[in-house]
Amino acid sequence: MNISYSKQLPVRHDVDVFVAGGGPAGVSAAVAAARMGKSVFLAESGFSLGGAAVNMLVPAFMPFGDRVTFYAEGIGREIYDRIASEAPERFKTYCPDGIPVETLKLIYDDMIVKSGCALAFGTDVTDAVKEGNSVTHAVLSAREGAYAVKAKVFIDATGDGLLCARAGAETKYGDENGLSMAATLCGLWAGFEFDRFEYPANKYIDRAFGDGVFTNHDRHLPGIWPILANHPGVPDGVGGSNAGHVYGVDPRSSESLTPAIMKARRQLLEYRRYFREYMSGCENAEIIFTAPMLGIRESRRVTCDYTLNVEDFKRQAVFGDEIGRFNYGVDIHSSTNDSAGYEKFIGEYTSLRYKDGESYGIPLRSIIVKGFDNLLCAGRCIGTDRYMLSSVRVMPGCFITGQAAGVAAAQALEQGAGDVRLADVVEIQKKLVHMGAYLPNAGK
Repeated sequence: MNISYSKQLPVRHDVDVFVAGGGPAGVSAAVAAARMGKSVFLAESGFSLGGAAVNMLVPAFMPFGDRVTFYAEGIGREIYDRIASEAPERFKTYCPDGIPVETLKLIYDDMIVKSGCALAFGTDVTDAVKEGNSVTHAVLSAREGAYAVKAKVFIDATGDGLLCARAGAETKYGDENGLSMAATLCGLWAGFEFDRFEYPANKYIDRAFGDGVFTNHDRHLPGIWPILANHPGVPDGVGGSNAGHVYGVDPRSSESLTPAIMKARRQLLEYRRYFREYMSGCENAEIIFTAPMLGIRESRRVTCDYTLNVEDFKRQAVFGDEIGRFNYGVDIHSSTNDSAGYEKFIGEYTSLRYKDGESYGIPLRSIIVKGFDNLLCAGRCIGTDRYMLSSVRVMPGCFITGQAAGVAAAQALEQGAGDVRLADVVEIQKKLVHMGAYLPNAGK
């Protein structure tokens, strides 16, 4: 059954750039555009900036670079350096393990406020208004009720491609069977002796299966990242877990996410038993807090002017319209809980890795939404195949594409271009380099 519903909505903001989503991509996009003098409004559904790191408690950024190159230069470097300065006890070179969540929240808050960007928490994208090939308004839902935002350029940094989907953009989802990578509920733990912790974390998983510890025979167990290291021999270490998969989740559906997160919470009790009974240094491990949101690895992939693909990874692609380079390997978690899925993960997928100093380019065309003049995307939902989504989805990759989206939007406005494709690519690259971006092929 359907109903017809009509209502006049107030336009609460009229800005140059609207950004949907306040994760690493959205913050980078908003700050970049604002620093170029544009009026920006950022809407975030939660009540903290930071996306998966703070709302899903994902415990590690993954590498910003390797021993040769730092790829997330610019805003990513700024955040990296601030963590090193403001949370030095939780910082490690090139990959700050154990994200200091509260420190990170404050860093993001500070960056947004100082940029002059307008911000609203507790605000969801519910619809978009389109005229011709342009989005004119985003329709939002907040405590005040529904309202609209008018902008000249729109950036989707929701991870799920929500704004693009609401605007009618073409999207792709999942594998050939319509399944996405398994999700994980992360959490905070205490009572670890990290000096005795054994790796890999699934070292005794077969024994635990035989002993009936797990209802879900999932061999893929990334484990625990240290957040606060303990004194040697004392079980006071705090860690962040990336343990356990929930299969068959559709992140586009609340009806799918609801039972999935409840199942994941119950499942973590099984991991508690596993850590305490089978793993050295974990005899006193205890769950402190599970994330309020399920950790999603894969959702919509927005169709853009160019689809970054696995062949680009293999050939270390260079593009004339490059807006960044990245090096994280292909990391596709299985969509099914079976030996075939796990063997493919540890076989084909993990074979797609780079040596230090090797990387692939990300073209501007992969963040310009196909069929739209003024719609860009950034972060996990950019134009890729599944292989490349599994690489660029991590936080340093989001810093890169978010920064580029903000600069591209601002540059298009400076030129008075109604279509972001008309923005001067060379000028975009110059502005990115000025912000510190790693673009060794700019101008070539």
